[in-house]
Amino acid sequence: MRVTANGREYDVAPGTTVAGFIHERSLDPRHVVVEHNGEALERSRYETVTLGEGDRLELVRAVAGGSGPYPNDPASERTTLSSTSASSPGTLGEWRRRRLAAARVYVVTDAREDRGDLGDFLEEILDAGVDVVQLREKEAEAGDLLRWADVFREAAERHQALFFVNDRADVALTCGADGVHVGQNDLRPAFVRGLVGEDVLIGLSTHAPEQFGGAASEADCLSAGPVYATPTKPGRPATGLDLVRFAAAREASGEEPRPWFAIGGIDEETLPAVVDAGATRIVVVRAATEAEDPTAVVESLRKRLTAS
Repeated sequence: MRVTANGREYDVAPGTTVAGFIHERSLDPRHVVVEHNGEALERSRYETVTLGEGDRLELVRAVAGGSGPYPNDPASERTTLSSTSASSPGTLGEWRRRRLAAARVYVVTDAREDRGDLGDFLEEILDAGVDVVQLREKEAEAGDLLRWADVFREAAERHQALFFVNDRADVALTCGADGVHVGQNDLRPAFVRGLVGEDVLIGLSTHAPEQFGGAASEADCLSAGPVYATPTKPGRPATGLDLVRFAAAREASGEEPRPWFAIGGIDEETLPAVVDAGATRIVVVRAATEAEDPTAVVESLRKRLTAS
């Protein structure tokens, strides 16, 4: 069954309610205003109105302030918190950590200079349900990174998503990114924390059980992989699914409470095995950046993850 929302067609399962459709878009029904087939729909009816073939929806985010009835909902706070004053330290960091904990799909991309479609690409994948985007341009100079970062940050803010910069803590701090991701051979997380402060998230790559188990306490999230060999990390051997199983076991036992993401060669074909090994969050690169239809890919990946 197909419905149209904000001018785009979506496949939905029979019996899907308006509230269910909103949840599938990674939104909170409490903070979305809905027009259903040309008429305003009362929020109290979102759970009972079932979508039908050819239905038309218009969804508008209603961003609530900190004094609203649902102050702990991460999707409701970004606009207010991005201008938080010094009189409320830590508030933005708390929002970012709650949003990170709720994340499922994380996409790493370069600036797409060869295609010239960075803004359109980010809008497409974020609209499809990506929770985190990362700018990764290893050889770029700071000026270029800052120019591209503006596009990432603005897109992420529009979609209540998170934006990370790869490696460059200085750039992340300067451009107002939500986080910086570092590797095992980059600046130590403790040093990065001293540079960026408490409100900026730190992601850390791990490639072996001992690295995952001994990850620096300053990191807010971890990646585990590459699960499968990937050209984005030439020369780095694949970890296989054993590292995913190790990470999942650490999480299940309570030894590792931080969000972690499986990474490396994950796509629609390999995802089932990764999920079966215990992953509930993934990082993808080529599966999204090289896809003919990034929207369809992201929606498919997210559906599989949220169904697990």
